[in-house]
Amino acid sequence: MLQPYDKDDFNYNIYNQYGSNMMAPVGPVGIIPLTGSAVFADSVNYYLGRRRTEYLEQVPDLGATNPGFIRHDYRIPVNTLRFSSGEGKAVIGNTVRGHDLFILVDVMNFSCTYKMHGLINHMSPDDHYQDLKRTILAISGKARRINVIMPFLYESRQHKRNSRESLDCAYMLEELYSLGVENIITFDAHDDRVANAIPTSGFESIPSAYQIIKALVNTTPDLRICGDTMMVVSPDEGGISRAMYYASMLGVPLGTFYKRRDYTQVVNGRNPIIAHEFLGDTVEGMDIIVVDDMISSGDSMLDIARELKSRKANRIFCATTFGLFTDGLEHFNQAYEQGLITKVFATNLIYRRPELLAAPWFQDVNMAKFTALLIDAINHDASLSKLVDPTEKIRSLLDNVPYCDLP
Repeated sequence: MLQPYDKDDFNYNIYNQYGSNMMAPVGPVGIIPLTGSAVFADSVNYYLGRRRTEYLEQVPDLGATNPGFIRHDYRIPVNTLRFSSGEGKAVIGNTVRGHDLFILVDVMNFSCTYKMHGLINHMSPDDHYQDLKRTILAISGKARRINVIMPFLYESRQHKRNSRESLDCAYMLEELYSLGVENIITFDAHDDRVANAIPTSGFESIPSAYQIIKALVNTTPDLRICGDTMMVVSPDEGGISRAMYYASMLGVPLGTFYKRRDYTQVVNGRNPIIAHEFLGDTVEGMDIIVVDDMISSGDSMLDIARELKSRKANRIFCATTFGLFTDGLEHFNQAYEQGLITKVFATNLIYRRPELLAAPWFQDVNMAKFTALLIDAINHDASLSKLVDPTEKIRSLLDNVPYCDLP
């Protein structure tokens, strides 16, 4: 369901962003939602239309001087067909000539299915990525520019080489670059240094910190942000820079866990964790925000919650960009009933199964309005600095949050 339109969510003024001599759009916007991205694209399309309607109130001549600037629907349909053998092709359902295209792809949407030899197959990240390449090939060079919005970066967990193994994420970026993609937009990349694979191409890893903090503040009326009542915790050493940002913005202490692993064996593609060791001050009586880029199976997150509770922590909030929950929800349901976790905040950038959205411990974080704003700014070749860095918006948000009354 679409949320009510709120101008304050954009914090964005046409004159402040572009100046009096606003740059003309690169071309008419075309949003191409691939299989599994339709629901999110519907919401993005709605908010982009509302944003541009607001432009006309300030600059009435925009619609006349820029054909295609205002449209009822910016979406361009694409049909990614499958043959009975499992092979596929992409067919664009409308003209793309001269358009500034934004292809939305959710490589984590496992709910999409197709038939192969009479069997029902659920689409894997590989299937979604192949459909993305087919769509780019179907465009056939007729678009003015191609931009890919891939919230969960394909193969982002396979971003570095520890032994004789593949570098899938880096090669994916090179492949998209060779196909003519000019901008790749992702959110909270597992390691944004993978952008070094395409140093001359546009690559943006957008943080979701502002939207998550806003959801936390709005849904927790008794929240008190203070160094004596709250702590931010990183679940591992790899995510400590992300947790440091949250802790710095909230003005609260930082703690971190590091994982002791058994490097003599590999289970489900990784070395199993023996124990989580905590580094930080006491957490007794404190509300804890555990920050990570994704929840995969969720085992590590729940192990950390148990460890924090054993140290007499108060409420535990989990903040993540992507909630995958690959092993189902039962463990989290039990943890909620046992009082281990209070709330899990995750964005709507990827597919969330219906039972997850209905869970009492889950809070959906809307990113559609912000994505519409990104599309609009990129279409004008405007600076993304204020959008990529949410510091100013977070500070403005926290000005209205009650802090603790401790001396």
